[in-house]
Amino acid sequence: MIESIFEVKHSSKDSKARTGVMHLPHGDVKTPVFMPVGTKGTVKAVDKDSLEEIGFEIILANTYHMYMRPGADLVEEAGGLHGFTKWNRNFLTDSGGFQVFSLKGLRKISDEGVTFRSDIDGSKHLFTPENVVQTQVKINSDIQMQLDVCSAHGVSRKEAEKALRITTDWTNRAVKEWLIQRENGYKGYLFPIVQGNFFEDLRKQSAEFVASLDTAGIAIGGLSVGEPPQEFAKMLQYTVQVLPSDKPLYVMGIGTPEYIFEAVSNGVDMFDCVQPTRIARHGLYFSRRGMVSIKQKRFEHDFSPADPECDCKVCRTYSRAYLRHIFREQEILSSMLASYHNLYFLDRMVKDIRTAIEEDRFEEFRKKFLEDFASGAVQEAL
Repeated sequence: MIESIFEVKHSSKDSKARTGVMHLPHGDVKTPVFMPVGTKGTVKAVDKDSLEEIGFEIILANTYHMYMRPGADLVEEAGGLHGFTKWNRNFLTDSGGFQVFSLKGLRKISDEGVTFRSDIDGSKHLFTPENVVQTQVKINSDIQMQLDVCSAHGVSRKEAEKALRITTDWTNRAVKEWLIQRENGYKGYLFPIVQGNFFEDLRKQSAEFVASLDTAGIAIGGLSVGEPPQEFAKMLQYTVQVLPSDKPLYVMGIGTPEYIFEAVSNGVDMFDCVQPTRIARHGLYFSRRGMVSIKQKRFEHDFSPADPECDCKVCRTYSRAYLRHIFREQEILSSMLASYHNLYFLDRMVKDIRTAIEEDRFEEFRKKFLEDFASGAVQEAL
């Protein structure tokens, strides 16, 4: 039986929100936790020292991209992701399945796995549940994801059933391979993924199957794929109630305050998204009063911080006028500062969420935070 990695520290009295800690190979991770995405082994425009300074305990990398370049063998030679990047805290790696499936005309799914052509040079490759586990072992993921079939919002039931059937088979094969690798000394953990699209009975079937497996945690897939927010909330709530409460739960691909609060209120412990650094490159800053588009002319003579309520080093040091200037001049520093601030903002928000849960005032905090955030967004649009 696989050892438990998760301790629940406090359960909220007014929701399913909870705080906890995950015990992982490269240190403990407090939950709920937002995880920055470093797809190609680097969080865009942010160095590892800045991530440590903010306080992150786990970041992501992507198996597909690390497999394509520089290659899993080279990363293994360098000492895995930790030795290669010098990030000595935890790595969670996506299986790369989403990236492969997004190639559309360049890939073909079968029971064996997915055959695809590289978006880099057109070379042909095959991902199977087994070799995806093996690749993540080579790069030494602390938490790895299984290969799955993620179906888009709005697909037919027949297509959703087929995707779930293949994913379920791949799950069994991935777990079997992961256990072999554990016997050979691998210390990382594998999270199977709940699928089933937006059909409740398929979701329940998948969740019950995944819950029956001897794994340390569970990922909830197939959400945040273009569905309306209310449908995301409904299906997340439905899925979570089928899953065990003694394992960490991970929803992939959410990174806005609204979605994070929704996930936490349903007992989700982990989430990630590329959004904080992606919007930073477009001059967008998170603030407690909504998003700030730094490129607006009204900030030309504004010498206040991007977010007056933030105490990060960007807000302590630079003015909106200066941040607007370097964005307009397309200076690299613009992306660096905005990315740092946005990651700091979400990390601080999640830390405040943990405090609110422990003080049994999560729903009160959630309501106030989202009201402030929405009112600021309206003001920004004026």
